[in-house]
Amino acid sequence: MEHIIARLLYDFEQGKVNRRQLIQSLALAASAAAAARAAGGKGFKAVAVNHISYQVADYAKTRDFYADLLGMQVSHDDGRQCYLAFGDTFLLARNARAGATVPRIDHMAYTIEDWDKNAVEAELKRRNLPVRPDTEDSFHTKDPDGFDVQISGKNMHA
Repeated sequence: MEHIIARLLYDFEQGKVNRRQLIQSLALAASAAAAARAAGGKGFKAVAVNHISYQVADYAKTRDFYADLLGMQVSHDDGRQCYLAFGDTFLLARNARAGATVPRIDHMAYTIEDWDKNAVEAELKRRNLPVRPDTEDSFHTKDPDGFDVQISGKNMHA
């Protein structure tokens, strides 16, 4: 912003813009800077992919494949779905919901820095995004294309 103002003042001093153009340009630059701060200043910082939710025809086959081939650790197996942990993330393999085309990734969860449930909910609402609570440490929303995105705190893990 400072370099824009300096350039505008230089152009004014050199006679390249008149006073009216200078004032209009300064007002426009200030408005753009304020809009950028409002849009980006309250967002979140993603630090990891928390998990990938994967709908499949037979979660047990998927479980066995990833555990055997890639050494993913199986947990939370309830007979319909399970977590397959690797590093700081996990694959959530689950039997497909009725009518779903498989295989398909139905959502991705991102871990954000500095989780505060109330602040996250407020920011999503401020942006007029749909808010669907999931756990104490996560909310679902939609990206601009309608894809389900889960925003999670660091305590949500396999």
